[in-house]
Amino acid sequence: MATRKKSRKKASKRKVAKKRKVTARKKAPKRRVAKRKAKKKVAKRKTKKKAKRKAKKKVAKRKTKRKTKKKAKRKVAKRKTKRKAKRKAKKKVARRKSRKKASRRRR
Repeated sequence: MATRKKSRKKASKRKVAKKRKVTARKKAPKRRVAKRKAKKKVAKRKTKKKAKRKAKKKVAKRKTKRKTKKKAKRKVAKRKTKRKAKRKAKKKVARRKSRKKASRRRR
């Protein structure tokens, strides 16, 4: 009696295993499709991230460019003001000299 029970148990186990195999085979293409889709999703996310990073870099570059431009402009302005001051000083000295000469002539 026990042996019969055992063999029946084994048979049912085999049946279950077979069923599982069949269902696995049936669902395999679906799983494959799902895998492919998941891969595509991941790839899309990666490209999006890459694009974001690129955009950030571009913005940073633009900012630095602007900064350097501003710095250059400031430098130029400084140079101009320095030149102006020098010219003014020179004129002042020349005026003083000419005045001195004129006063001497008057004497």
